[in-house]
Amino acid sequence: MSSPAAGMDFPGKGLTHRQVLTIMSGLMIGMFLAALDQTIVSTSIRTIADDLNGYDLQAWVTTAYLVTSTIVTPLYGKLSDIYGRKQFFLLAITIFIIGSLLCSMSTSMYELAGFRALQGLGAGGLFTLAITTIADIVTPLERAKYQGYFLAVFGTSSVLGPVLGGFLAGANSILGVAGWRWVFLVNVPIGLVALVVVYKVLNYPQQKLTGHRTDYWGATAVAVAVAPLLIVAEQGRDWGWTSLNSILCYAIGAAGIAAFILIENKMGDEAIIPLRVFKNRVFAQGIIVSLIVGAVMFGGISMLPQYFQVLRGSSPMVAGLQMLPMVAGMMIGSIMAGQLISRTGRYKVFPIIGSILITLMSFVLHYVDTSTPLYLVMLAAAGLGFGLGNLMQPLMLAMQSILPVRDTGMATGTATFFRQIGGTLGVAVFFSLLFSSMGPNIANELQAASGTPEFSVAVQEAATSQDPQVAAFGKSLIAAAQDPNADGSSAAMKDTSVIEKLPDALAQPIKQGFADSMDRVFLSVSILSVLAIIGTITWSEVSLRRGESPAKKDDDPEPVAAD
Repeated sequence: MSSPAAGMDFPGKGLTHRQVLTIMSGLMIGMFLAALDQTIVSTSIRTIADDLNGYDLQAWVTTAYLVTSTIVTPLYGKLSDIYGRKQFFLLAITIFIIGSLLCSMSTSMYELAGFRALQGLGAGGLFTLAITTIADIVTPLERAKYQGYFLAVFGTSSVLGPVLGGFLAGANSILGVAGWRWVFLVNVPIGLVALVVVYKVLNYPQQKLTGHRTDYWGATAVAVAVAPLLIVAEQGRDWGWTSLNSILCYAIGAAGIAAFILIENKMGDEAIIPLRVFKNRVFAQGIIVSLIVGAVMFGGISMLPQYFQVLRGSSPMVAGLQMLPMVAGMMIGSIMAGQLISRTGRYKVFPIIGSILITLMSFVLHYVDTSTPLYLVMLAAAGLGFGLGNLMQPLMLAMQSILPVRDTGMATGTATFFRQIGGTLGVAVFFSLLFSSMGPNIANELQAASGTPEFSVAVQEAATSQDPQVAAFGKSLIAAAQDPNADGSSAAMKDTSVIEKLPDALAQPIKQGFADSMDRVFLSVSILSVLAIIGTITWSEVSLRRGESPAKKDDDPEPVAAD
């Protein structure tokens, strides 16, 4: 479709409330698809990893998805600014469906990681294009009101995802197919519905900029810069941070960054991420805060299901239900912030509240162990979610309003890109911290318990168990006692489902070692979150625009700080 008519100040002014809701129905289905996938996998990944014999490889699956979805996020934003949103939304959904179908056919963790990477190429466009499109049709103040619809979708998927993921992962077979494979298959019918709805309803007058080039070289440079750095963040604990492989990744990443700067400088405003945005102090500071928020958010979402399943023995479905306080806190925080912003036009206080809360709650969670009352863990998780809710939506509103309206897609894509970078690095680094300390901690706890009569009896009981998994673990402990170089804890790290089958005298030291490792991770999260407090307190607040036209180009005024 062509650009809005010259006399139309803002496309939303030419749309009725019903038309806006019709367009939003397409956006919400696309967002539901991406949000459901994030949460449904989080509570099922442990079962998937155990079934594919690669518990300690699950970070690859998470990282592969986040790497590709991160890399393409700014590309979707920039291309949709130039050519319109609809066709790229349809492309993102199609790629996502194909990736989901292939994920369901995986026979190893490495295969699953590869297919999740493909899935991420589609997922990168779903959130970005939904958020960008709503920015096309309503002003920021009105957008805060419409956020309730998006939050309802996000909340529904966040509640449904963990429970559905747990239910599917806990089922041995559904219609002759392993239960966990339905975690990915469920995306296919939903995606097909999304394709039809988006095709029919996403027909508002869309901005299309003529005479612009596509910055494919810049996108390639982003991939070259980001991918090796994220890989070394995840694999550095195994390779060694100064190993040849790690140094090679550092060098390739540095070369990618240098190439990106040179290409983007040459491309100017045609760049996938124009360098001028980093000269805007308010926008640049927002990027830093987004990085930190992404790391904390994805770190918390990834670690809490591990706690509930490994330490508390919860089934995947129960672990999904135990994540509900965090989800509810996120929803309540986002809804309250959105409503108050729509009434006052002021947003700075909410990121400050959010950053303080995520710091405090992460610090509280680092005291959690196997004996902590479950309701206290859930309260801390709810507080963490409430803090994230006060950060996510206000940050995006602000980032969209800092730059000229013509850059809405690029601003949204860039903000999402850096939040995803933070999330990807957070998951990689936090899982590295977890696994690098888990083995030694479990070994130390087993060593400390080995002198007790109960432990010796439990080892013999395990070694003679009729369950081959338990028997193998018991024999590995006997071998470790005879050979100091043998690792008696490796079996538990490969397949954590064995822990619940072991006698208490064996299971308890393993769980304690795991808890000590997880405490270290949450302490690291809380230290990182302090930077978010500093960033949000010192961040300048800009006025939220009320009605400039997305079709405006060179005469866009620069936003000014709010009084």
